[in-house]
Amino acid sequence: MSERTVREVVFVDGVRTPFGKAGGMYAETRADDLVIRCIRQLLRRNPGLPPERVEEVAIAATTQIGDQGLTLGRTAALLAGLPKTVPGFSIDRMCAGAMTAVTSVASGIGFGAYDVAIAGGVEHMGRHPMGEGVDPNPRILSEKLVDPSALVMGATAENLHDRFGHISKERADAFALASQQRYAKHTDKIALDLVSMNTRSAETGWGLATQDEPPRETSMEALAGLKTPFRPHGRVTAGNSAGLNDGATACIVTAEEVARELDLPVAMRMVSYGFAGVEPEVMGVGPIPSTEKALSKAGLTIDDIGLFELNEAFAVQVLAFLDHFGISDEDERVNPWGGAIAVGHPLASSGIRLMTQLARHFAANPGVRYGITAMCIGIGMGGTVIWENPAWEGAK
Repeated sequence: MSERTVREVVFVDGVRTPFGKAGGMYAETRADDLVIRCIRQLLRRNPGLPPERVEEVAIAATTQIGDQGLTLGRTAALLAGLPKTVPGFSIDRMCAGAMTAVTSVASGIGFGAYDVAIAGGVEHMGRHPMGEGVDPNPRILSEKLVDPSALVMGATAENLHDRFGHISKERADAFALASQQRYAKHTDKIALDLVSMNTRSAETGWGLATQDEPPRETSMEALAGLKTPFRPHGRVTAGNSAGLNDGATACIVTAEEVARELDLPVAMRMVSYGFAGVEPEVMGVGPIPSTEKALSKAGLTIDDIGLFELNEAFAVQVLAFLDHFGISDEDERVNPWGGAIAVGHPLASSGIRLMTQLARHFAANPGVRYGITAMCIGIGMGGTVIWENPAWEGAK
C-alpha cells in the first residue's frame, strides 16, 4: 500500500449576502437563491478558477425542507451554473452547518479525494423557523436523556447564567452593546465581502439588499428595559442574543498547491479543527471543549491565538468562553468587527461569516500567526477551527 501524505488545505475567499431579519427584506426571496447568488459571486471574484475545476459543493441548512431541501449542494451547484459533472451534498449540524461544510470538504482535499470545493450555508428563518416539521423522539424527554429546556436555545442560555452566576445580565448587556458599536465602526470593511441581493415585495416591488438589516443603535438603558422571554425576571433578552435571521454564505476551499497553480489567493491555512459534545441543557459551553480539542491536536495553547471570531449566539455563551480561557471582555482580539448580536445569526450560514472576517483580520495583522473561529451548537455541541495566517511576518 502506497504512503499517503496529507495536503495543506487553504481558505481562498468567502462571501455572504447581507443578513436580514426573519420575515424582513427576504420574506419573498427563496432560500436557495440566496446561496446560489453567493456561489456565482465567488466565481466572478476568482476568475482564475475554472468552474470545471470545482469538484464538490457542500451546502448546509438546519431546516432541510422546501427551498432548503432536495440535496441543496447539488441543486445549488446546477442553478449557479457549475458544470453538471460537479457533485454536491447537504449538511446539518445546526449552527455549525457551514463550519462543518468547510471541515468536511477540507478533509476530502487533505486526503486527496479532490482539489477544489465550494462550501456554504443558508438559513431562511422567516420562511422555515427552526424546528419546522421535526418530530423529536419522545424518549429523549421521557427517558430523561435531556431536560426539556435543552430543546429551547434561549432556555439553555438562562441555564448558563445559572451555572456561571458571576456572569450578570448587566455584563451580558455591556458585551452586547460593544458588539453593536464595533459593528457600526467597521461597516465599510464588512461590506467588502457582501453580495448584493435582489428582493421582491408585494407592497414595495423590487429592491436591492446591500447592507445587513439587523444592526441597531442601542444603549445600556434600552437593553436593561427589554423583556426576558425565556424566564420571568431572567437575564437573556433580544438585546443580548442573536436574532432570528435570513442569509447565506459560501467560500472556496482548495489544496494550497492548487491555489498556487491557479493563482488564487491564499487567505488562511487550516491548522486543525475539533467538535465536542456537552450537556444539551448548557449547549453554550460547547466551544470550550471543542477549542481545547483543536488546540491539543495542533500542539498549541490559547496563548498562541492572536485573533478570535466567536459566534455570539448569546452574550453569556461568549463570556463563559472568555472566562474559561482568561480573556478580558474588552480584548480587541475578540470579534474586532462585532458579532452575531449585531449582525444576526442565520444558523447554518454563520460559520463561514466568521471565517471570511478572520481572513480579513489576518491580512491586516501580519504580526498574528494563528486565529480561531468557534461557535456553540444546538443540542449540546461546540465547534472550533484553528487557522494560520499566510501573511505572518515571522514566516519571511
